[in-house]
Amino acid sequence: MDSKSFDFGSEIKCEEVTYTFPPQHQARQPGLEYLMIPRPVYDNPHYIGTGKMKNQVAIISGGDSGIGRAVAVAFAKEGADLVLAYFDEHEDARVTKQAVEQLGQRCLLLPGDLRNREHCKYVITCTLETFGRVDVLVNNLAVQFVQNHFVDISDEQWHITFDTNIHPFFYMTKAALPHMHAGSSIINTTSINAYIGRKDLIDYTTTKGAIVSFTRALANNVVDQGIRVNAVAPGPIWTPLIPATFTPDMVKTFGGNVPMKRAGQPYELAPVYVLLASGDGSYITGQTIHINGGGFVAS
Repeated sequence: MDSKSFDFGSEIKCEEVTYTFPPQHQARQPGLEYLMIPRPVYDNPHYIGTGKMKNQVAIISGGDSGIGRAVAVAFAKEGADLVLAYFDEHEDARVTKQAVEQLGQRCLLLPGDLRNREHCKYVITCTLETFGRVDVLVNNLAVQFVQNHFVDISDEQWHITFDTNIHPFFYMTKAALPHMHAGSSIINTTSINAYIGRKDLIDYTTTKGAIVSFTRALANNVVDQGIRVNAVAPGPIWTPLIPATFTPDMVKTFGGNVPMKRAGQPYELAPVYVLLASGDGSYITGQTIHINGGGFVAS
């Protein structure tokens, strides 16, 4: 890998500048973190929690790996117990659960298909039975399919993308909201692509735009309940979705077209989710925060 790195003073080394990744591809989505080379960096050991989420319970969809794992670890450092809803990436989920428990917090794993509204209800029911409350909901899952020409997007692909990328946000929020309270927070993961209009990810980009609008409208709808709703729009972040959806040549130069000339690591997003989930974000609602290395030009 053509890169420069710095050592945080532990076993974890974070890439300061990454120009290339080893070409690689995984055969299926959503992708497996333990197969990635190099593994994404999900924890900054210099991040010391201060109890900002003490005694809170947070549900994170897609919490097994990538951004979800980094957010779970940061929340645990701040004192939250975690519920990780994920598809079937059991080995990745066990690693995340172990990381949370090593920080002294409880972690419930709930595999299953969040495209199914009944399963979303089940996640909330299990959360209440185990922990008795829901304070934070992070909607964080997606698929994407590269198509260079719009006419090549099949009806099936279009429906799969919407069924995965936006419908679970509605199902999970609808199931969780009656159990949330003043001070609770909902955080939706959208994408820089909603703003740049990436031409080879039209259906993905469309769903990410829907998430931005969903966030703003829902925030206005529940503001009188004291519940805040915000979104995070990542740029190119090194997560399992990348080798699972891009060609090896695309992976090799992933993230190189942003002003910072590198892909981001999941740990670099986690503090923003903490901000939006905790009292530090008490005057923030209906907003989308961009974490993207300066943005990039669609190509």
